[in-house]
Amino acid sequence: MLGINPGRFGAGITGINFTAPKQLKENCGIDHSWKNKTELSAEFIYEMINAYGGPASFYNDYFIGAVSPLGFMKGGKNINYYDDKQLQQSVTPFITSTLQQQLSMGFDAAICFCIGGEKNYRFLSALNEQYNFFQQIVPLPHPRFIMQYRRKKKQEYIEEWLSVLK
Repeated sequence: MLGINPGRFGAGITGINFTAPKQLKENCGIDHSWKNKTELSAEFIYEMINAYGGPASFYNDYFIGAVSPLGFMKGGKNINYYDDKQLQQSVTPFITSTLQQQLSMGFDAAICFCIGGEKNYRFLSALNEQYNFFQQIVPLPHPRFIMQYRRKKKQEYIEEWLSVLK
């Protein structure tokens, strides 16, 4: 599974994609000294992970990374690698290299679940056409979008994710 890039309140702190300090402690049982903050994406992901069977079961079956393992900020706010064309162009070689490194660890590359079904999916698909990282890329709606704009349908999205993953 590949998200966009780390957020400043989740993986930007913990180093674990879609995992804020609160989820690291409460869901994964990993104690730390950070403030017990959360972020919307992490809240959705861990509700989905718990519905899947919990972190041990989920992480036994899936790896969550990011198309760009680096997070970016502009004016004190997160930006996505694709929000700035010059940034996207300059980090594409790095993105390509880190994807190759991750896949060299032996992950099953038959299917990649792309977290973020529009711009992230288009970029990753174009990169995949060039490098053949994956046999298939399946887009999934981004957790932040769900939690910010479709929260009332959150359970439906969790069920959608689970039906695609299982």
